[in-house]
Amino acid sequence: MRFVVVVLLTICGAAGAVAALAVSPWWWCGAAPLLALALLAWADLVQPRHSILRNYPVLGHLRFLLESLRPELQQYFVERNFDGRPYDRDTRSIVYERAKGVDAEQPFGTERDVYAVGHESLVPSLAPVRQPEEAPRVRIGGPDCTQPYDMALLNVSAMSFGSLSANAILALNTGAARGGFAHDTGEGGLSEYHLRPGGDLVWEIGTGYFGCRTPDGDFDPEQFAEKAAHPAVRCLSLKLSQGAKPGIGGVLPGDKVNAEIASVRGVPQGETVVSPPYHRVFSTPRELVRFLARMRELGGGKPVGFKLCVGSRRQFLAVCKAMREEDVTPDFIVVDGAEGGTGAAPLEFADHLGMPLTEGLITVHNALVGTGLRARVRVGASGKVATGSDLVKRLLMGADYTNAARAMMFAVGCVQAQRCHTNRCPTGVATQDARRARALNVADKSTRVARYQEATVKSALQIMAAMGVSEPGGLHPGQLMRREPDRAFRPFDELYDWLEDGELLTAAPEAWAADWKHADPDAFAI
Repeated sequence: MRFVVVVLLTICGAAGAVAALAVSPWWWCGAAPLLALALLAWADLVQPRHSILRNYPVLGHLRFLLESLRPELQQYFVERNFDGRPYDRDTRSIVYERAKGVDAEQPFGTERDVYAVGHESLVPSLAPVRQPEEAPRVRIGGPDCTQPYDMALLNVSAMSFGSLSANAILALNTGAARGGFAHDTGEGGLSEYHLRPGGDLVWEIGTGYFGCRTPDGDFDPEQFAEKAAHPAVRCLSLKLSQGAKPGIGGVLPGDKVNAEIASVRGVPQGETVVSPPYHRVFSTPRELVRFLARMRELGGGKPVGFKLCVGSRRQFLAVCKAMREEDVTPDFIVVDGAEGGTGAAPLEFADHLGMPLTEGLITVHNALVGTGLRARVRVGASGKVATGSDLVKRLLMGADYTNAARAMMFAVGCVQAQRCHTNRCPTGVATQDARRARALNVADKSTRVARYQEATVKSALQIMAAMGVSEPGGLHPGQLMRREPDRAFRPFDELYDWLEDGELLTAAPEAWAADWKHADPDAFAI
C-alpha cells in the first residue's frame, strides 16, 4: 500500500506538471505540492534512520512533529506506558537521545515531585571520587564452572526471535558484539540471527524447550549439548517465570509462526505456540537444582543459571535449602520484576502476580546471604532498567549486573505502538511481516544499541563517582532514600531487613524464622 500511495503521488504530480506546461500555469498550484510530497515520500522510503518513515512515508512525519513540541505535548502523546500510565517522563527520551548520540542534558530543574510518597533519591557524597575510565565487569562462574564469563553491568534482556523480527535480533546482537555485552536469546531458541553477528549469548531455555525439544515437547539433551557448545553461547539460563506473566507460559500468535520460526522452535507452522506454565524436567526444588547441574555438565562447564519472578520467599528459601543439601549452586540468578513488559499476556497477570523488582531482588539477595551461598552465585536484575540511576539502584539493592529489554527495544526503534500481538508493528521490531521488518535498518540500529548501552553504563559510573564510590562493591542500601507515607525520608537499610552471612543457618531473625522453618527442599509449598 505504501508503494501504491507513493506511485500515485508521483503520477498525479507529474500529470499536474504536464498540465501546467501544456494547459495553464495554474495547474502548478496542485502539481507543486504533489511533487514535493512525492519527493519526500521517496526520500522516506530509502533513508535508513527512521523505521516509521520507511513504513509510513509522509504520514510518519506527524509523529516527529508531535515529538518536536516537547516538553508541552511530549509526555502525553509520546511517553505513555503500554498500560496507559505515564512512563517516567525522562526515561524514553533519555534512551532515544543516548541511542542517537545526542546530549541528554536539559535546561531548568527537576520536574519530579521530590516530596511525593515513594520518591527515591540516591545519596551524593561530599567527597566525590574520580570516575573509572573503564567499566568493571562481573565474573560469572561458581566452583563447578570451568568456562566462566565476564558479564557487563548492562546487557540485553530476554526477547525471543518470533516475538521480535529477524532484523531486530540482528541489530541487538550486532550491537552487543560491538559494545562487548551479552544478549539473552529469550526462550524462542537459537537462530542464525543470534549467531551470525558474533555477539555473546545467554541461551535461555523455557518450558517449551525450543531449540532442544523432542517431537513430544520434552527436553532433548543431545540437541541441547550440541547447540550449547557453540562458541557464541557463553551462558545457559533456565527460565522459571517471567516478570510480566509469572505462572503462565509464553504465547506466540500463529500469524507470527512462519516456516523459519517453526524450524527454529521445532513447532508446527502457522499454529499459535503456547508454552506450558510448568517444566517437565523437575517438580521440586531438589530436582531443579539437580537439573541445573545436568545443564552445566551438558554445556561443557559453561555458567548455568535460572530466571524467575519471585512470588514466595518461602519457595525461594526451599531452593536455597536444596542447593545446600545437594551442594549444587547456579552460577547466576536473574530476578525479573513484576513490572516487566511483554508482547502478549493477560492483563490480570501483568498487574496482579509476582513481586516488583525491588522486593524480589532484595529477597533473593538476602536469602543467598542468609544461607551462606551469596559468594557462589551472581545476581542479575531485570525490570524497567533503562537509565544509569536505575542501574545504580539495582546494584545497591543486591544485584551484580542488570539486563534491559524495553530500553533496548527503544534503542532499535520501538515506539510502543501496542501492536506486538498483531504482527503489524509499525517500526519492524515486533513482527514477522518481512515488508514491515525491512524498515528496520540493522547497521543504523545496532550502532544505536551499542551507543545506548555505553552511555548508560557511563552514566551509572558517573553517578557512583558522585556518591563517592569507584566500583560497585562500594555501594550499600543506605545510599538510597525513599519518601514514606509519614513524609519521612528513610534509607533502604532501615526500610528492609538485611541478613548477615549465614544468619539463617545459625539463628534466623524473627521476620524470616517461619519461612525458613517451613521451606521444604522437596516441595514448592507456599
